[in-house]
Amino acid sequence: MDQRGFAEAFLPAGFGRNARLERISALIDWAPIEALVRRVRPGTTGRPPYRSLAMVRALLLQQWYGLSDPGLEEALSDRVSFRRFCGLALEEATPDETTLCRFRLSLAEAKLGDALFAEVSRQLDAAGLMVKTGTLIDASLVAAAVCTPPDGSTPRGEESRSPHDPDPNWTRTAGGTRRFFGYKMHIGVDQGSGLIRSRCLTPAKTYESQVADDLVLGDERAVYADKAYEKRERRAALKARGIKDRIQHRRVRGQPRLPRWQARRNVLIGKIRTAVERTFSELKCGTYGLRRMRYRGLSRCAFHLDLAVIAYNLRRAIA
Repeated sequence: MDQRGFAEAFLPAGFGRNARLERISALIDWAPIEALVRRVRPGTTGRPPYRSLAMVRALLLQQWYGLSDPGLEEALSDRVSFRRFCGLALEEATPDETTLCRFRLSLAEAKLGDALFAEVSRQLDAAGLMVKTGTLIDASLVAAAVCTPPDGSTPRGEESRSPHDPDPNWTRTAGGTRRFFGYKMHIGVDQGSGLIRSRCLTPAKTYESQVADDLVLGDERAVYADKAYEKRERRAALKARGIKDRIQHRRVRGQPRLPRWQARRNVLIGKIRTAVERTFSELKCGTYGLRRMRYRGLSRCAFHLDLAVIAYNLRRAIA
């Protein structure tokens, strides 16, 4: 990726350096990433395409700095540290916002989100950054990019959907206080390192317990979750795999309160699993902008989540 050009030879020493980006650049081997994305938009016709790895790195910059496609194009044009991270020489042409958008859509259509996430996770694990003492699982709602359809506009018993994006649906927020339209992201966070080891995006109505087993990797020593994930079969399956069950207990119907030992156990588990809430806070309130989706359609939104999680893990790994 070192594409230093003639113009950079005249820059003062240290000009345009960004220590954090340099540490991320040196953190992993980018060759496997390049091999995964090389086949996307090979440019067999028309002008030669931009290097695929440069485009992937640009999309990561977009996540870290909360940039729109026009904002990313502008930043790549005038920030030396961004160009160095992407491997673009100063005199080299800059990809425009349309090119960046099309490349991202091509990655999503090629369903490369899983492969990219798996490769980065493999390298972080090989570097000893995954602690694996436990996996903290939880879910959080994300608003759809489209306008919320008017509730009650469809026949009784049917949900209103957006004609611009049929994938998001309705659910109720915690406590059932209000209706919510959009998606739900499910994540599994590594206890100790805070790195995200598993993730999944579903329509908002999907119950947390339906995808919980997909968030368990099998090599962790314990699984921490709130009472929404309680299921007798799940507890038995974790025990059979030698994984400690740290799922909070739920009061059964007709039971006035939990037994004292269960209530105490819930408190102890809650103190540990709250770390996953900080992860959601950073993803939703930080530069990653996952309070509301940017794109339409489950597959494109899922790829957006993949990019955000990869960027989150790389930044956290150098913290």
